[in-house]
Amino acid sequence: MQKRPLLAIALTAAAALALTGCSAASSGSSTDDGKVRIVASTNVYGDIASTIAGDAVDVTSIMDDPAQDPHSFEASAQNQLAISKADIVIENGGGYDDFVGTMLKAAPNDKRTVLNVVDISGKKAVDGELNEHVWYDFPTVQKLADRLVTALSKADPSQASTFTANAKSFGEKLTALENRTAELKTTYAGEGVAITEPVPLYLLESAGLENKTPEAFSEAIEEGTDVSPAVLQDMLGVIQGGSVKLLAYNEQTSGPETEKVLAAAKQAGVPVVPVTETLPSGKDYIGWMNANIDAVAKALGE
Repeated sequence: MQKRPLLAIALTAAAALALTGCSAASSGSSTDDGKVRIVASTNVYGDIASTIAGDAVDVTSIMDDPAQDPHSFEASAQNQLAISKADIVIENGGGYDDFVGTMLKAAPNDKRTVLNVVDISGKKAVDGELNEHVWYDFPTVQKLADRLVTALSKADPSQASTFTANAKSFGEKLTALENRTAELKTTYAGEGVAITEPVPLYLLESAGLENKTPEAFSEAIEEGTDVSPAVLQDMLGVIQGGSVKLLAYNEQTSGPETEKVLAAAKQAGVPVVPVTETLPSGKDYIGWMNANIDAVAKALGE
């Protein structure tokens, strides 16, 4: 599904012009201490970049507050300044973080490398619909890691062997995550699940689980539009009808409809698996995804 953009950038025309001028004056390819600058749209990609690059980079994550509702996020002049100085920018793409594209246009730099993760994934919209939450798709994250090694090695050739070694270690941990979901698939393939939004859908699908959520419900929640009474009843019927093993609930966005679904799940004894769109405090990407798989496994009865 196509997520609505994370709102427009809160910059005045004067501020944008000033920052563009700053970019032109500081178009060098590293910080004063020699580190490569990376700006990531969310702390998910910021953590992955830090893991692969180690101490050789300076990483800024634009959206890094786990309490922040991504749907209401507004980028700032400080974010624009970081983008203007970046050597590498990581954006999710797919309509998720369009504010990054706007800031890139405000500070053009043909030496900057931009990694669009949806583009890297190779995933295409089907009938106009694309699940853009590709950081829950482990093969996509591996592709991103490979592209990061290339971009980092170009920006700092002296550290290329370190980047390659770090990415190899990270890739082994990604493979372990894939193996865990494959193990769940051998036992639970075809079991039904429900979601409030398609945030964790790639992970659930890799475990062989089948999404039973009425499409009109999850689409309305994701787009921030009203859920009709009939659609809400359909969703509650799914929860109460015994056809789902768990409800995956996006903790970062909630409203009256999702709260009713959550209450129905608890009343029906359907396990709830909380998920988030950004990295929780104190977690790295691998630890976060391992915890998500743990929660799914527990809900399934492992």
